[in-house]
Amino acid sequence: MTTKAFASQGDLQDKKITFERLSEHCWAYTAEGDPNSGVIIGERAILVSDATATPAMARDLIRQIRTVSDKPIQYLLLTHYHAVRVLGASAFAAEGCRDIIASQGTYELIVERGAQDMKSEMERFPRLFRGAEEIPGLTWPTLVIGGGNPMRGEVPGRLSIDLGGVKVQIWNPGPGHTRGDTIAWVEEEKVLFSGDLVEYEAGVYTGDAQLEEWPATLDALRALGAEALVPGRGEAMKGRANVEKALDYTRRWVTTLYQAGKEAVAAGMDLKAAIAHARKKMDPVFGHVFIYEHCLPFDVSRAYDEASGIKNPRIWTAERDKEMWQALQG
Repeated sequence: MTTKAFASQGDLQDKKITFERLSEHCWAYTAEGDPNSGVIIGERAILVSDATATPAMARDLIRQIRTVSDKPIQYLLLTHYHAVRVLGASAFAAEGCRDIIASQGTYELIVERGAQDMKSEMERFPRLFRGAEEIPGLTWPTLVIGGGNPMRGEVPGRLSIDLGGVKVQIWNPGPGHTRGDTIAWVEEEKVLFSGDLVEYEAGVYTGDAQLEEWPATLDALRALGAEALVPGRGEAMKGRANVEKALDYTRRWVTTLYQAGKEAVAAGMDLKAAIAHARKKMDPVFGHVFIYEHCLPFDVSRAYDEASGIKNPRIWTAERDKEMWQALQG
C-alpha cells in the first residue's frame, strides 16, 4: 500500500481569493477551502476575525481591505488558537491594530500547547506557511474575555465593540472545535463570523475538539438566526437557508464521526480498525471535500480518545503527527 502524502504536504496549488460584501459593514475573505477571515468595517475602526497563517498572507488580506476602507484596523479577533488562524497577526500592527482579542479558553490553550501547535501546523501545511521566517513567534492576546466557563454551564464573558455605526458582539458560545472557540456576531445585520465552529464543504478538523458538546454549541449558533455566515472554511453563506445548510453539514460531520468513535471503542477496536470503521460512514458523505484526507486521521484519533474518556485533547506535536499518520495512512 502506498503511503499518502502527510497531511497537506501534497497540496501546493494556490487558491482563488474572494473578498465579498455580505451586509452594510461586513465582508468575507474566503479561499476555496483554505482558512477564511472576516472583516467588519465601521466609521471609526475595523475589526478582523482571524489573522491568517503568516504576515505575507495577512498583507494580502489588508490589501483587500484597503480597496474599500482606509480606517484603522484596530481590533483583531482570534476565534481560536490554531496557528493557521493567528500567526499573521504581526502584519496588522502597522495598520493601527492595538487590541488582539481572545477568550480565556483560547489564552489557556496558547499557554498549554501553542508552541507545539505552531511547529505541528507548519509541517502539516507547507503552502500556507510560505514565508514563515517572518513570523516573530506566538500570537498573544492583549484583551482576554474572562467570565464563566460554558463547559461548566456558566455564562461566559462577553465583549461589545462599537466600531462606529456598527456594534460587534464577541463571546464563546460553548466548546466545539476547541474549548475556547469565539464568535463575532453583528446582530443588527444578522451576520455571524463562526471561526471553525462551522465549516461548509470542507474537512472539519476535530483534533482538539470537544465532540460531545459541539452539537449543543451549534444549536446556540442556530438560535441566533443568522442570515449570513463566514465559516472557518468554505464559501460565505448568504441567506438563512444556506446558513442552516452549513450548520447541518458541520453537525452531521461531528455526530457521524463521534458515533463511529464510540462504536469502535465499544467493540474493542484498535485505532487502525477504528479509522476503517469511520471510513465506512464518512467516505460516502464527505470523501470529496477539501482536506478530507488530511483531517480524517486526526479526527478519528480524537474521536477514539474522547470515546475512551480522554476529555482534554492530547497535545499534537510534530512527532506525534508523523507517528499517527504512518500508523493510520501508511
